[in-house]
Amino acid sequence: MENALETALHGARSALVRDLTARDVADAAVVSLLEDAIAQRRWWVEQWPDGVDYVLGLVAQDVQDGLLEGWGRWPLCTVCAADGDPHALSVEPELGPDPHWVCGKEGVVVSAVGELTP
Repeated sequence: MENALETALHGARSALVRDLTARDVADAAVVSLLEDAIAQRRWWVEQWPDGVDYVLGLVAQDVQDGLLEGWGRWPLCTVCAADGDPHALSVEPELGPDPHWVCGKEGVVVSAVGELTP
């Protein structure tokens, strides 16, 4: 279980750094927020080992929530950007493997978590 946990946590960290970098918000404070989310999810998976497959999506949601409090909505939807109605993408499934960034307004999958583009 420990190896699966470490693999999931490292994968989540790497995926979120790619997404944060793609949308140009990967400064030190945001990466620190990501590290806090990783630490909290480590504890969570230690309590519920079957949740290891959900770590990526949960860390993405944790980072998104943390950014909302101190930075603003992230990541903004590029599908609807021309509409002048900036809104954040959401992570789907909320609790499941293979999470994606989805435009809730249009119901469109924008990318897998970790594969956002600028």
